[in-house]
Amino acid sequence: MRPICFMIMPYGKKATQADQGVAAVDFDALWDRAYAPVIKQLGYDPVRADQDQGVLIITQMIERLYFADLVLAEVTIPNGNVYYEVGVRHAAREKGCVLLAADWSKQLFDVAQMRTIRYPLVDGEVGEAAAHAVRATIQPKIESFAKGASPVFQTIRGYPSGVDQSDAWTMKEAMADIAAFQGRLRAVRARPIADRMPAAKSLADEVCQPPMTASTALAVIRLLKDSADAANDWTWLTDFCARLPTDIASLEEVRETHAFALANAGNPIEAIAKLDALMTLSGPTPERLGLLGGRYKRLAAKAETAAEGLVYLNKSIDAYERGMEIDLNQYYCSSNLPRLYLQRNRKGDRERAVIVSQLVVTACERAKRRKEPDEWLRPTLLGAAFDAGDADKAEQLATEVLAEGASRWKLATTMNDLALTVLQVQDPDTKNRLATVLETLKTAVAETRAR
Repeated sequence: MRPICFMIMPYGKKATQADQGVAAVDFDALWDRAYAPVIKQLGYDPVRADQDQGVLIITQMIERLYFADLVLAEVTIPNGNVYYEVGVRHAAREKGCVLLAADWSKQLFDVAQMRTIRYPLVDGEVGEAAAHAVRATIQPKIESFAKGASPVFQTIRGYPSGVDQSDAWTMKEAMADIAAFQGRLRAVRARPIADRMPAAKSLADEVCQPPMTASTALAVIRLLKDSADAANDWTWLTDFCARLPTDIASLEEVRETHAFALANAGNPIEAIAKLDALMTLSGPTPERLGLLGGRYKRLAAKAETAAEGLVYLNKSIDAYERGMEIDLNQYYCSSNLPRLYLQRNRKGDRERAVIVSQLVVTACERAKRRKEPDEWLRPTLLGAAFDAGDADKAEQLATEVLAEGASRWKLATTMNDLALTVLQVQDPDTKNRLATVLETLKTAVAETRAR
């Protein structure tokens, strides 16, 4: 019998949601035209789970992952099944598991640390030219990569049958320290939000001393960020980020938080510089472009001349548009655009405002169905309905507000924006209907305050 290569990969055509590269990949074509031919040329029989007659149950899958002479894992897009099966193989066999991905793709953090064969892919349909490029890149590398040891076998001495128990005790002691630290984090988070910052500062000063781990520093930074808003104490957070060791200060999340804190501490120009540097190094994301757009929006609001304000307004719109284009489901950037378009009021801006508002409504409705835990989802959806001039949607949402309570919809913080939007509406009937909804919402806010 020829040796068996078991291929772990998605099937069908899947969206990549990548910042660059291709929008979607036909993984069946990638299998047929690139992987299967290479596997055969290397002397293996190629097997892929989805080509079975029936559904591959977990026991059969585990057997194949263990007994296969070689396992290849396609990790261009994040796929839960693929990641799980890689973990099973890493725990089961010391060698013979190879990760492969398009050269433009980004893996999740843990997988990104593992050796991966990168191949060029400029055609998501995987035509013959693209397939040839993939084959030419991966075939010479697979056998050498297959000789690399599994991270499990590499890390745990003596695994699986001769593990040194002294190592286990050392790890358990470290985990006990982590459990104690996490308990202290929970205790700070349990405090009233107005009283949380002093306790967060005390914990940060105590635990963030050299040597510190990145996980400890990140946990403290998230706590400080959540606490600083209520205390309006962003300067302390910016100073804390600035004194972190270089290896921790250079982490992407730390750099994002530092820029966010700088902006809230009244240093938008420095925040913009840090965000630009981060995106140059690590690429744009909706979150980063949203932060950038917000900084320019604040500068536009404080501009001393109309010309200066227009420059910053255009920069803000550009950043939000770029963030929106990366992922239409991420409504943070797009939800800011309609009012900025109306403020700029160039030819076509009013039409752009309506179109983007409709996109925001769709994205927010999707997030509601998925039960995503975003406290600003509901107010964003309500604002988008007003921005789109969708009186039917606004009336429907007003009914939900009355049922769920004004506080859950954060009406106290959004009423002014809704009122400004009503003033911009041109159609008399739509304007009257939205004004009626607005009065209903004002009543709901007043009743909440009276309780």
